[in-house]
Amino acid sequence: MIKTRSFAGLLFLFLFALSPIVLAQSSNSGIADQVALVTEFDVNGLKVLVKRRASAPTVAAGLFIRGGARNINKENAGIESFMLNVAGEASRKYSRAVVRRELARTGSSVSAGSNNDYSVFSLASTRQNFARSWDIYTDLIINPTFANADVNRIRDGIVTGLRERESNADNFLQILQDRIIYAKHPYENDVNGSIETLNSFTAADLRNYHKKIMKTSRLLLVVVGDVDAEDLKSRVAAKLGKLPRGNYKEASFPALDFSKPTLNVTTRSLPTNYVQGVFDAPPLSSPDYSAMRVAITALQSRVFQEVRVKRQLSYAPNAGLKSLSSNTANSYVTAVDANQAVSVMLQEISRLKTTPLRPQIISRLSGHFLTVYYLNQQTNGAQVAELAKYELIGGGWRNAFEFLKLLRGVSSEDVQNVSQKYMKNIRFVVVGNPQAIEKDIFLQQTD
Repeated sequence: MIKTRSFAGLLFLFLFALSPIVLAQSSNSGIADQVALVTEFDVNGLKVLVKRRASAPTVAAGLFIRGGARNINKENAGIESFMLNVAGEASRKYSRAVVRRELARTGSSVSAGSNNDYSVFSLASTRQNFARSWDIYTDLIINPTFANADVNRIRDGIVTGLRERESNADNFLQILQDRIIYAKHPYENDVNGSIETLNSFTAADLRNYHKKIMKTSRLLLVVVGDVDAEDLKSRVAAKLGKLPRGNYKEASFPALDFSKPTLNVTTRSLPTNYVQGVFDAPPLSSPDYSAMRVAITALQSRVFQEVRVKRQLSYAPNAGLKSLSSNTANSYVTAVDANQAVSVMLQEISRLKTTPLRPQIISRLSGHFLTVYYLNQQTNGAQVAELAKYELIGGGWRNAFEFLKLLRGVSSEDVQNVSQKYMKNIRFVVVGNPQAIEKDIFLQQTD
């Protein structure tokens, strides 16, 4: 994880000089052209988005379940993700052996995943084998067998991962952060579950949960590839469209608590201290999000320069912005002298609030993000995820394209305003030596 963060910093420096090219290429007409490629329709309450990519050799699909952490509680945390993973093993029509053989033969794959806002059951297929892969995929969704052998095998793999995740200091830092920041919030219910909850689930529990959750009013289907929308509509109507409609209504998440700065230190004997400071951030649907994205990119660059390059206090200091309904941003560092490293990071946050960025810097920062954005959107699967994210929590799928225009319109004043609005009452989580942490430094205000 640390090496990845370091690479992100180096990538920023490399792309910084190239970014104006991207800005020039991103025109309003280009955005309109991308929007025109998307077809939207409804089948018995199931909303479907299809983006046509002519001549693309692959097709990607994702069936998304709304709700995320709101769908679970302390007693059944992890059941949705577990159910989807077991569902991908076999169906009434296709045994496990047949599913594995046919997916291998057609160069296809199915997978599942969950985050705090939604879950997904995904398909990746070659264009020429899409019809066959689609039939397997949809039967796994509608008629999973949940055989005891599959339930136990998938459970064993997940539990093994849960046992090991706290052995890595970086992972442990993220786990502690979530426990502290998400306390008394729906996000405190871990969508991945715990060893205790996973071990309690039976095949019958998964079948019952599947029956409860698979309602078209709760689902979203997104497909990207060289696929005809009318043909896909017929395929959806023949299978997925026959699921019960239900009456699911989306509800907003409550705000997280950033009313005051906090510090939580967990003792571990490590050669360095792992530190993350978390602060409030606008959700993806907010008008502030694009300016916050630029502000965090600026903070990331400055922290990398000041903490690593100039002072060599840390190998991989970083700053990041999530994209959740109840959203956060953070600054991260691993350092023996955590006090000095954090002091420098807080100084850079204060500087963002008090000193406007030059327009040239804003342009390059926006260009950097656009470059990375386009690099990350090269695959059909990535475009499925992006369209779904904006449709589910970003105010609608069209905003996936409007965001690029909004990003180009961010001003120095916008960056200064969001820095002042959100980068305060920072809640620090530390894993390491508590004797090496000066509380007053971490709890100081950055206003």
